Amino acid sequence: MSTAPSESSAKPQLETQTTVGNYFVSNYPPFSFWQTDAVPEVIDAMEQPPFNGTPLGLYLHIPFCRKRCHFCYFRVYTDKDSAAIKNYLDATLTELEIYARKPFIGERTPRFVYFGGGTPSYLSTKQLRHLTDGMKALLPWDAVEEVTFECEPGTLTDAKLKIIREVGVTRLSLGVENFDDHILEINGRAHRGGEIDRAYNFAREVGFPQINIDLIAGMLDETEDNWKACVAKTIEMSPDSVTVYQMEVPYNTTIYKRMQEDGKLSAPVADWETKRRWTDYAFAEFEAAGYTIGSAYTAVKDKAKTTFEYRDQLWAGADLLSLGVASFGHIGGVHYQNHHDFDPYVERVNAGELPIHRALTPNDDERLVREFILQLKLGSVSLNYFEKKFGVNPQQRFAEPLRRIKEWGYLNIDGDTVRINREGLLQVDRLLHEFFLPEHRNARYA
Repeated sequence: MSTAPSESSAKPQLETQTTVGNYFVSNYPPFSFWQTDAVPEVIDAMEQPPFNGTPLGLYLHIPFCRKRCHFCYFRVYTDKDSAAIKNYLDATLTELEIYARKPFIGERTPRFVYFGGGTPSYLSTKQLRHLTDGMKALLPWDAVEEVTFECEPGTLTDAKLKIIREVGVTRLSLGVENFDDHILEINGRAHRGGEIDRAYNFAREVGFPQINIDLIAGMLDETEDNWKACVAKTIEMSPDSVTVYQMEVPYNTTIYKRMQEDGKLSAPVADWETKRRWTDYAFAEFEAAGYTIGSAYTAVKDKAKTTFEYRDQLWAGADLLSLGVASFGHIGGVHYQNHHDFDPYVERVNAGELPIHRALTPNDDERLVREFILQLKLGSVSLNYFEKKFGVNPQQRFAEPLRRIKEWGYLNIDGDTVRINREGLLQVDRLLHEFFLPEHRNARYA
């Protein structure tokens, strides 16, 4: 994908085939600019008291899976036995114990907790109890507003779901992706369609406040009819929220490795025009069923009851204490990532050392860019919010990219509000590069 901002007001040509590289913008500045020699900066930030009013979140990476999906680019392991898993969980608790004594915690307790992966639901009920009891003893969840737990449907039983709810999970996110067994198999997913229905029905019986379903548009071998059937099936299930991702092919995926072997530049998945059209179809169908589109990726059934605190608070500058191998965090204005290999991570923690591998301290302008582009994914932003927080008029600071995107027909400014229309939301990640600073343009994202 071309990421260079356009020099003229002519609407940029849409990508056609899906090529290799990260498409989804999840942070800023790009991860490729984070460096090992900046690690002392985040260690210093942890020795400072928290900024007044900054909420604290907690992220824990559970890197275990039954299988590695062909499109997965996260740090996951499919070969760890129960002893290795226990050692890892103990290491994350030791890591949290180190952090819990640091000044940056202050009097704060987590406002939100997120268990990501990998597959958090891969853990046994005994492991879940051990992990969450240990976490709460070190950093109580008294003020928690949301606890999100990612699940692979085939790992769930009614007994495990009861334990997941009992330990405090409020938002259960099911990685469904597709309902068709062939599509699931050819994309390397471990679960099958029948396991989705069973897991979802169990979860409803347990009574989670929020159940989210993930779908991916444009998977290997996916067709128009299949996509429409997936959307119809999701509406029939009536989850509290739905997240729709458009298939991308980052560098360290199985699909990319096969592309290299075959000498292909385009990935064997749907092109971008098709993926955007399918996402648009899904959003229209969800709206007709009473859902509200809450961002470039989400539809919610009841906007008054359904929130995503992890996303909203993180995109507004919350501190995020991240635990586990390769996890990403943000403390006192400094980004950081833990060591990206399993054994070195565990060894460093067990030696009483912080397992941080790389970091970056954005300047004030980069912080402004980060929050502005991430919040644009919600579909609208308040100009006054950014002027109050950063002391900068964003309409002046971002005059050129705002003008370009408006002239392309994707954006409008109505008083205090910048709004991205539906056509713009469907391709918002490519539009966000228009706001990147010159030194970050055309660079590898991750």
